[in-house]
Amino acid sequence: MPRFFITGSSDGLGLLTAQRLLSRGHSVVLHARSSARADETRAKCPKAEVILIGDLTSLEETKALAAEANRFGPYDAVLHNAGVYLGMERVPGKSGLPSLFAVNTLAPYILTCLIDKPKRLLFVSSGMHRSGRVNVDGDEEKLLRSDYSDSKLHDVMLAKVFARRWKDVASFSADPGWVPTKMGGRSAPENIDDGVNTFVMAALGEGDATSANTGAYFKKSRVHDSSSLAKDEALQERLVKELERISGVKIPE
Repeated sequence: MPRFFITGSSDGLGLLTAQRLLSRGHSVVLHARSSARADETRAKCPKAEVILIGDLTSLEETKALAAEANRFGPYDAVLHNAGVYLGMERVPGKSGLPSLFAVNTLAPYILTCLIDKPKRLLFVSSGMHRSGRVNVDGDEEKLLRSDYSDSKLHDVMLAKVFARRWKDVASFSADPGWVPTKMGGRSAPENIDDGVNTFVMAALGEGDATSANTGAYFKKSRVHDSSSLAKDEALQERLVKELERISGVKIPE
């Protein structure tokens, strides 16, 4: 039975994607940041195989989450859906790093490196990545203070890095659109089903994900062009080098 691991799946797009995959008869491992959130998620998604707990602002908990996830793998796909939004770049997390950088940029890197290779990877990005900066000019504080747009650029770049490094894994990024979630707000103008459909397509390797080159960027279940900055391989490698240094975790061969 195909099995999937989705971070940040206690509500919003992550939870809806999990419910869609479960409705198709697949097995899903969910993730919540605390035991209280896990209890809430279990009530919303009782058919989930298990709900793993880990605060992604903590380097130690993120690494432990990867180890725990491996107990239930291997996975057909790992979906890096967890994310925080505006203002969190100024809020220190459990390890002292800014929460937005830790959750949106560093955690997907660490988890991808430490979870046994799946068939497919999906890094959740945003159209806002087009105004993002890479922040790898030697000023660590600037990288750590990356804002939401910067982090979503990092996610597209990470998808492309792993696409180049791991030829046996299909690695994608996706923009779910500005949809009505806690993050997007009730008045968000786009259809949330378009985001869920895109995530499910990429997770299952269906539709455009069957023919797209690994490293592709999706929106509304179609391949779209990412920003030119995201395609800069030298910048991608500089970003990875910084994430390796900060986390102490290196990409496996």
